[in-house]
Amino acid sequence: MATIDIYTKFGCGYCARAKRLLDAKGAEYTEHDITMGGPLREEMLARAPSARTVPQIFIGDRHIGGSDELAALERAGELDVLLAD
Repeated sequence: MATIDIYTKFGCGYCARAKRLLDAKGAEYTEHDITMGGPLREEMLARAPSARTVPQIFIGDRHIGGSDELAALERAGELDVLLAD
């Protein structure tokens, strides 16, 4: 299964939605809480320089974007293929 990183903040509904979808797929992911900023936020911005919102999701080396983009991949039938890599 692909390596998945998700950058989140405490109380973020979109983050919870993205994690629910990944959980439903049985995907294991590493959650990076950037609520307080710091080096993890800087890491996220280095990986996705234009990102200003959370969640920011990465599957392997591919930047997916946020919860809406993850859901769009699921609707298009493409998410399972990415998760299997």
